[in-house]
Amino acid sequence: MGSWYKEFGEQGDIVVSTRIRIARNLSGIPFPSRLDPERLKEVNRKVFEAINKGNSGFSSTLKFIQMDEISDIEAESLVERHLISPGFAYNRKGRALILSSDETISIMLGEEDHIRIQLIMPGFCLDEAYDIANKIDDLLSETLDFAYDEQLGYLTECPTNLGTGLRASVMLHLPALEASMMVSQISTSVGKLGLTIRGMYGEGSKSKASLYQLSNQVTLGIPEKAAIENLKVVVKQTMAEERNQREKISSPLLEDSIYRSLGILRYARILNSEEMMTLLSRLKLGISMGIIDDVDKTLPILLMVQGQPATLQLNNGSMDTDQRDRLRAKLVREKLAQSK
Repeated sequence: MGSWYKEFGEQGDIVVSTRIRIARNLSGIPFPSRLDPERLKEVNRKVFEAINKGNSGFSSTLKFIQMDEISDIEAESLVERHLISPGFAYNRKGRALILSSDETISIMLGEEDHIRIQLIMPGFCLDEAYDIANKIDDLLSETLDFAYDEQLGYLTECPTNLGTGLRASVMLHLPALEASMMVSQISTSVGKLGLTIRGMYGEGSKSKASLYQLSNQVTLGIPEKAAIENLKVVVKQTMAEERNQREKISSPLLEDSIYRSLGILRYARILNSEEMMTLLSRLKLGISMGIIDDVDKTLPILLMVQGQPATLQLNNGSMDTDQRDRLRAKLVREKLAQSK
């Protein structure tokens, strides 16, 4: 399995990625906000040792990263690739990350909770992602004593995560629903079902490129598998509505807009990140609707990630805004030329 942004998964015309996150804390130890950096590092080492002691096939693929030893650009790129949260990147003292070589598994240590297990995979694969995350949770519980209450379930710093500590989310490309002004209506409807729809970087973020995260909001009083089944039903309904709206908005004007977007992407010499995201969103829609047939279907999402400011600089050194805009345009042109 490859990185979520490099592969086209099941229902990939609409579902970009699936993420499972499980929050856990160690019994008898204060939450991370009450620990100094040195005590945090002690907890982090204990968790990493627990993984290495376990009899698992994936532990050999994991890398331990001290967050205060990496650069701002490296940390921001991890956010852009959805491997860590923004807050985890900005306050890195005492924090650590356990990351698999294919970027499918990322475990944040010392974020809001002692442990944040995250599985992120391409396409619509809630059951598969949950199965792997659950195995990691079981592996850790063999040697670590998690904070747990018989009535409240797993204890977390934020009360909204009490209970299962599970957050399941699916990133959806919803350009037709967005164009039809239906996203707010869907948000209201799913809210009544204990779900929420947010921007592409989760809570507090805005949508970019018509990308939205649909996730469960209730973790207390509902089993993990039941929460996932509820989410699966709503995702399927949302996909059906998006496809229905795509048929309704199909027109020569839409086709023209898609081809114009492809033309700019193929020949532009300067592209800022916002324009790139908008154009690539239209390109992805055009590929999904069969309007564009000479571009690799994985390319729009790949470029959306690789063209982000920090990720661009990761392998090219620090650059000012103008330099990034020129390099971004060059990257897009070259990838599209290779895709023909």
